[in-house]
Amino acid sequence: MSKTIAGFSKLSKEEKITWLTKNFFNNENEVVDTIKKYWNNDHALQQLHDDFIENTITNFYMPYGIAPNFIINNKEYVIPMVIEESSVVAAASLVAKFWSTRGGFKTTVVSTTKIGQVHFMYEGDEDELKKYFNEQKSKLKEATSSITKNMEKRGGGIIDITLVNKTAQLANYYQLHVTFETKDSMGANFINSCLEAIAKEFRRNDIEIVMSILSNYVPECLVRSEVSCNVEDLGGDDPEKFAKKFEQAVKIAEIEPYRAVTHNKGIMNGIDAVVLATGNDFRAIEAGAHAYASKDGHYKSLTHCEVKNGIFKFWIEIPLALGTVGGLTALHPMAKLSLDMMGRPSAPLLMEIMASAGLAQNFAALRALTTMGIQHGHMKMHLMNILNQLGATSQEKNIISQKFKGETVSHSAVVEAFNELKN
Repeated sequence: MSKTIAGFSKLSKEEKITWLTKNFFNNENEVVDTIKKYWNNDHALQQLHDDFIENTITNFYMPYGIAPNFIINNKEYVIPMVIEESSVVAAASLVAKFWSTRGGFKTTVVSTTKIGQVHFMYEGDEDELKKYFNEQKSKLKEATSSITKNMEKRGGGIIDITLVNKTAQLANYYQLHVTFETKDSMGANFINSCLEAIAKEFRRNDIEIVMSILSNYVPECLVRSEVSCNVEDLGGDDPEKFAKKFEQAVKIAEIEPYRAVTHNKGIMNGIDAVVLATGNDFRAIEAGAHAYASKDGHYKSLTHCEVKNGIFKFWIEIPLALGTVGGLTALHPMAKLSLDMMGRPSAPLLMEIMASAGLAQNFAALRALTTMGIQHGHMKMHLMNILNQLGATSQEKNIISQKFKGETVSHSAVVEAFNELKN
């Protein structure tokens, strides 16, 4: 029997839940209890969450942690992080503390330019198209004047519009390549509205507009974060050996895509956690970062390392198109709290903070990998998750935690210890 439904979006939240549980679950009461357990008791706040997306039935919670001790350009920060993975917040905090006594993170925003494109087909003479574009260029900007007015007051707007010939890759394919400055807003709606106005003005009988859309590949919206110190100040039993192995690990990620993907995933653990905490778009950030990692023709590390003349230097360059006004940053109470925690940063400053979080995360992972191995610390943090899955009591958690102090944690070893304790 078909479970297709018409007009689902018009049902009340209760009606949606009733339809869902009757058609897709056998334990209706238990499912309804779980769904309603995550409703917010503050009805106005719950309504705000319900309005973020369509067909909402409940909320999905993620842990919200903080990483203290970040020194970025000689200023102290506490960084909010939203993530479900064990050890990420602990690692970021530990590394922030480590570098806080070694000069901290030094950051620079290279550029904040963002991109949008009008994609179109044209079968005629290219010189005729160029002539038409040059005649229309000023009109294309004028067509967006009502949209760009407020942005221009803040120092943003359209930087340039260029005609690009892509016919070598696809027959008859051209584009209008538009660069934008959106100041403290991420600017997606602003950019798309401008592009649609430009496309409408540019349209004529022999030009077929295919689509007008911003790009999440923003190689010119770039930030750099760096840490450095004397090799001897890295500490440990043999800092020179550590520095050499660390540099080799980064260079492996620069040439080996299989390693680079996992290497960059660790960077994004740190960055995505801050992106989520501030109400920004982690899918756009991920897509842009990974595209940038492939800009030279093969996928490679987003971080780099150099050990030279007794100095250890480790840095990241990454595109981050962010906003600190508009969207969820203005609506979600926790996003607003996150930004307040960091002193209401501008979009460029938030780029610097996020890049530093990503660099810290990568440093932590590489330090673990090149010394005691990644599982030693990670599985220790994962111990509580395993015990929660097993349904351990508080007393059992304490006993087993004591047992694994100083030992490497594995899932099978924890299960065995738990079963022995039960018996």
